[in-house]
Amino acid sequence: MVDLFAGPGGLDVAAQWLGVAADGIEWDADACATRYEAHLATHEGDVQKFRPRNFPDAKVLTGGPPCQTYTVAGSGHGRRALNEVVTAAEGMAFGEDPAEVFTTLDERTRLVLEPLRWVLEAHQDGKPYEAVVLEQVPAVLPVWRAVRDVLRRIGYSCECEILRTEQFGVPQTRRRAILIARRDAVASMPTPTHRQYRRGVPRDEGDQSLLPWRTMGDTLARPTSFTVISNYGTGGNPKLRGRRGSDEPAFTVTGKIRRNRVQMQGGIIERFDYAEAGMLQTFPNDYPWSGRDIAQQIGNAIPPRLAVHVLASALGRKIDEDSLDDAVTRSWTDAKVESPLVRSTAAAADASSVDVK
Repeated sequence: MVDLFAGPGGLDVAAQWLGVAADGIEWDADACATRYEAHLATHEGDVQKFRPRNFPDAKVLTGGPPCQTYTVAGSGHGRRALNEVVTAAEGMAFGEDPAEVFTTLDERTRLVLEPLRWVLEAHQDGKPYEAVVLEQVPAVLPVWRAVRDVLRRIGYSCECEILRTEQFGVPQTRRRAILIARRDAVASMPTPTHRQYRRGVPRDEGDQSLLPWRTMGDTLARPTSFTVISNYGTGGNPKLRGRRGSDEPAFTVTGKIRRNRVQMQGGIIERFDYAEAGMLQTFPNDYPWSGRDIAQQIGNAIPPRLAVHVLASALGRKIDEDSLDDAVTRSWTDAKVESPLVRSTAAAADASSVDVK
């Protein structure tokens, strides 16, 4: 697998848990510092300077382009430029050069279509990817729909929609726009394993065929209960800070998570450390965060647990939840696996479990 805009390794960690070899391309020196410490295969540089032919063995393409201009917390330039980006994507399907449109967009905004360039080039080279996985903030879903239409024209089955992380065992409410494409099989989104979080609704209520959502208290090793006071206001009022208890999932983990206040018993105010912020994203507790601006690295990453479910769907595999639980809580230094975390869909009915050794 080749992972574009690989960041500190959310998709690459998931790939390792799945037993899939991955090469990540990342230009940010700080994210690369983390990747090097985590011993992830890394090509430091600009994605635009690489080509599919540089990775001739890659069967899967993944990518999470920069999202700052699309996110609600960002400048909003990308959201305003969505129509232009969608038009450029549609033009690329017919071999048009999107450069003229892109001259009106800033670089981070137009990078959202770099994965499409890779897919089209691989197709033209006669070595199409077997599967494609893309992820971004919810505002990018219209772009993914345009990409989906392009991929369908060149022989892919493709689906895209917004997934909620807490429905896949991530102890955090976060929404991501996901695209999954498959070359020789029907593409489908992963099926939720956990219930959706709803404020004020007990976690044991809802669809009893699904597991209850995970809490911050379940995930972190803090000895007592606590309340998180969000850095962001609610209802447009910055003075009305959102609050969640340790018996709930975390707010969306962003690059400003260190600004959230953690109110302990007795009124003591603390902050989440980097290890805890990473754990709320489902990175192992000893993941070797390195370089500068670590909070931003953590906030930018896709939660590895969600990435496992998405990658498994793209590969036609079924997750063994007990083994996934074990992988998430295991020390990263012990993360080398002797057998995959998953079993093939066809064999799922005959296999009781596949454990991570």
